[in-house]
Amino acid sequence: MLLAGVFFALMNVSVKFIPHIPAIEIILFRSLFSLVFSFLVLKKIGVSVFGNNKKLLIIRGIVGSIGLISFFYTLQKIPLASAVTIQYLSPIFTTILGIFLVKERVRPIQFLFFGISFAGVIVLQGFDARVNLLYGSIGIISALFSGLAYNVIRKLKNTEHPLVIIFYFPLVTLPVATLVSYFTWVQPIGWDWLILLWIGICTQTAQYFMTIAYQNANVSKVSSLSYIGILYALFFGFLFFGETFGVMSYVGMGLVLLGILLNLREK
Repeated sequence: MLLAGVFFALMNVSVKFIPHIPAIEIILFRSLFSLVFSFLVLKKIGVSVFGNNKKLLIIRGIVGSIGLISFFYTLQKIPLASAVTIQYLSPIFTTILGIFLVKERVRPIQFLFFGISFAGVIVLQGFDARVNLLYGSIGIISALFSGLAYNVIRKLKNTEHPLVIIFYFPLVTLPVATLVSYFTWVQPIGWDWLILLWIGICTQTAQYFMTIAYQNANVSKVSSLSYIGILYALFFGFLFFGETFGVMSYVGMGLVLLGILLNLREK
């Protein structure tokens, strides 16, 4: 899980390294890499690439695409650690939406923990001029749709191979990303091509390590390690982009993580 966190962090840094390339175009290249890789592996192990519950798989692809496009956009517009912190609201949305979608039981105390995390985002936005209302809202939209995608995955867990679920993400995303990129295309030059390829490699590698971790260890303990990603984001943001924060920004990030970890512990 720690290795997965490193590769996800490297992916985030890479996206931020090419701010002149539109987020939707980065998604296009990432999806193409993921589609080919997932298809070849599924064919090799003899699993049908189109799965069983096509309706839910398509929905997962759509909401996952919206979540990822929004996240990549915020990565390019606000400090790395801020974008990652806001994205960490996704487990909160996963739990809240789970009440309605998978009939998950939520204890009253958990709503207090939700409030702590949202208060952290408000503090982060209020004390950092780089995180304005627009970018903060797009970040929350990213977390919301990621939470929705996780709930759809939970409904699919007993009927679909994990790689089929992954395969549908680029399958649904590619046509939309291709169409939009046609009108917003920015020609990659030089190192841009290598960075785009690296983003695809980092994504697949991170997903591989994360899957291994979830298959072989306690889910709650393993998932809690993913929040070390905020430390990666702070370190890489400072190292590569010279990003620093005021005390209240750190307080905001701490509140977001505190609410999430308390919720995880309660569950």
